Amino acid sequence: QVNLVESGGGLVQAGGSLRLSCAASGRTFRSNTKAWFRQAPGSEREFVAGVRWDGGYTYYADSVKGRFTISRDNGKDTVYLQMSSLKPEDTAIYYCAAMAVPRDTWSNSNSYDYWGQGTQVTVSS
Repeated sequence: QVNLVESGGGLVQAGGSLRLSCAASGRTFRSNTKAWFRQAPGSEREFVAGVRWDGGYTYYADSVKGRFTISRDNGKDTVYLQMSSLKPEDTAIYYCAAMAVPRDTWSNSNSYDYWGQGTQVTVSS
């Protein structure tokens, strides 16, 4: 069993920054892809960013490209999401996700086997 715990959410003004963290415990999968998703009220859960097991490749949704940066520290079993130039439309619950086995489709939530409980990010205008 893998436990993922997100932290770092909160309330920020538009244009501000936040850094989310996702710490893994239990049976960890350092060698597999991890990602961030988000879900706004009344909307489907959507892919935000993913990072390869070694941190050497990252992939972003167009809506956050150039503003968000995903990274990972395998020594700490932690994934980060640095969010800058935040907009009100970034308001959502942000979830960390991890694959148990490598899969090619990073943007599909069905590719991920483990999920955190989520952390709320609210961006005021």
